[in-house]
Amino acid sequence: MDQTHERKMSFEGAEGRPAPPTSLPLQGQEGMSSQRKKLSAPRISLSLDQSEDDLFDTPDDLDINVDDLDTPDEADYTDHEIDWEEPQVSQRDSVKEAVEPIPTYSAQEERQDSKLWRTVIIGEQEHRINMKSIEPYQKVISHGGYYGNGTSAIIVFAACFLPDSDREDYHEIMENLFLYVISTLELMVAEDYMIVYLNGATPHRRMPGLNWLKRCYQMIDRRLRKNLKSFIIVHPSWFIRTILAITKPFISSKFSSKIKYVNSLAELEELIPMQHVHIPECIIRLDEELREAAESSKIHSFLQGSEIPQESIAQPNASSS
Repeated sequence: MDQTHERKMSFEGAEGRPAPPTSLPLQGQEGMSSQRKKLSAPRISLSLDQSEDDLFDTPDDLDINVDDLDTPDEADYTDHEIDWEEPQVSQRDSVKEAVEPIPTYSAQEERQDSKLWRTVIIGEQEHRINMKSIEPYQKVISHGGYYGNGTSAIIVFAACFLPDSDREDYHEIMENLFLYVISTLELMVAEDYMIVYLNGATPHRRMPGLNWLKRCYQMIDRRLRKNLKSFIIVHPSWFIRTILAITKPFISSKFSSKIKYVNSLAELEELIPMQHVHIPECIIRLDEELREAAESSKIHSFLQGSEIPQESIAQPNASSS
């Protein structure tokens, strides 16, 4: 034991530092004497050629001038940070787009959407009408009141409100308009009815095609065909007369007998009550122009007819002389 203590003292004297402990105290249970666990000391290689001060001296040839060092500018750090931040920003944007919430559908928008589309049943088949596409053309069909005993309806069809055939969506509009006319006709008619077809003031590009008219006739319910009492065409043109002549083989003789031509609104007023019949302004102007033209033609014919007898009278006198 004394030898070990002497070795420790000699080692402390040589190094000037206390020797490291070779054991650690262990805390045991109460009442038990403390024990020590022996630890093996690491091997330390020391050289006594240099002192501790020499170990930390820096040689002259290792002097470093800090001013001569190339250090990155602040802009370099900024650019470096931007390069790392840009993908993070784009990543956040992509995540934001991925988790974008679905817009809510309010009750008002739902009611508005129900107004844009109408579901109808024609010929035991369900159809959907795009009411938005035919909104400017819904005046093509209207209710003109009643005639006779007050239960027979007057349905007015104004061809001047049809779309132009040079439109890109013409066929789509006419398809929806066809369903609208047929479904509206079924709603308006309860018993007997007549159709007043206003053909005047309608340019050729707005005239309905032959296939469209044929399809309308074929899609009309049998009850509607039977209850139709009269089909009046106001201001008929050669075009509409030609179309009806071509379609005559496809329609029944009963329907052909119901077609009547009326040349003026005055003649129409003699056939039906006009209190609730809506006549477009363009047709009223056309009717006035045709009436004035007819009166001037009568006057001109009367004047020509009054000159003819004088000439005939003068000719015998001339021959006798």
